[in-house]
Amino acid sequence: MSVPIKVPEFPESVSEGTVVAWRKQPGEPVRRDEPVVDIETDKVVFEVPAPADGVLAEVLVPEGDSVRAGELIGRLENRAGAAADAGEGEPPGPSRAAAGGEVVATPSARRLIAEHDLDLQAVAGHVGRSRVLKEDVVRFLDERRQQATAPAGADRPQPAAQVTELHPVSQPAAGTEPAPEPVPEPASVPAPGERPERRVPMSRLRARIAERLVEAQHTAAILTTFNEINMQPVMDLRARYREQFQKRHGIKLGFMSFFVKAVIEGLKRFPELNASIDGHEIVYHGYFDIGIAVSSPRGLVVPILRDADQLDMAGIEQGIADFSERAREATLTMEDITGGTFTITNGGVFGSLLSTPILNPPQTGILGMHKIQERPVAEDGQVVIRPMMYVALSYDHRLVDGREAVQFLVTVKEVLEDPARLLLGV
Repeated sequence: MSVPIKVPEFPESVSEGTVVAWRKQPGEPVRRDEPVVDIETDKVVFEVPAPADGVLAEVLVPEGDSVRAGELIGRLENRAGAAADAGEGEPPGPSRAAAGGEVVATPSARRLIAEHDLDLQAVAGHVGRSRVLKEDVVRFLDERRQQATAPAGADRPQPAAQVTELHPVSQPAAGTEPAPEPVPEPASVPAPGERPERRVPMSRLRARIAERLVEAQHTAAILTTFNEINMQPVMDLRARYREQFQKRHGIKLGFMSFFVKAVIEGLKRFPELNASIDGHEIVYHGYFDIGIAVSSPRGLVVPILRDADQLDMAGIEQGIADFSERAREATLTMEDITGGTFTITNGGVFGSLLSTPILNPPQTGILGMHKIQERPVAEDGQVVIRPMMYVALSYDHRLVDGREAVQFLVTVKEVLEDPARLLLGV
């Protein structure tokens, strides 16, 4: 019996996608819910799972072609033994459906669990939560190695069960890597006098980025104000508590959590920067969904820390680490990158000393972090060397006046140069 493979429904803001790669070729067996094709939209790359066990009989839409929601792109053929053939080589344990969705793990965590023959439930119980990250598995393995001197009769962990997908439509199949953005192979060395050129199609993500940046320039009155921050107090605080923080929370203490907390304090004092313009109305958001710009093989993406004001420093660092990992693995979902009331971007990780960030519409503010560099500064009439960072705030002058923008940036500066203000609320 023939089973159709169709494009799933896209979110409301997405009209079409592009077939990036077929994971299976005609004649190959597949299992129900196993990814068979990757489709790229202007926001994310997601996987289309097989609707049933069988054999891929026909590919109707080749790689590179555009598709719309509900379009028929291939067919499966039910054949006896196909499901068994497709399951060869899989580790023993219950199926994905049997896992029940109670415990979930990121792709890198799943790979480590399979490599070291661990029990997902045991790892989840060890970390005390149902969402298992790569760092959790590494910590679990480290502690198990430390107990290697235990008696020889100690119980060995049970074979790992098949792990429930964290995002069923956007995770890579076991043992495979997500489809990267097509990159042309390096050109050969041209002969003397040659002037070679190469044309490659623009990815949907890159085209969407270009469209939004031009939209921001055309629709908003963007201005940028600058300041500089002495990062010594934050660096001293990190150095003092770094090991204790990582031991207790299982994640490194970075700079971004300090900036997120400082930004939230500024947004509470100047709500215009946490607002947006909708036609002739101003929407003041009573929550703080902070976008964190992260790089991926496909380009810059901005996943959202929801209700960031309700997260502690460890929660912020854990969320950012999770976003960074899933951006590299192309497993961010549409929900992860939709919305946001304010954005933070850090060009300093690439060495940028100063820049003017562009707004992420319809937001009215974006903070740009930059490289920390030792510079001579004046303190109490003396010239001293301090680790300084330039920061830039771009804002929509239609809603935010210069006074509010400057005072917001001063608030961020004051909080970071005296982190105790976060505890005292001053």
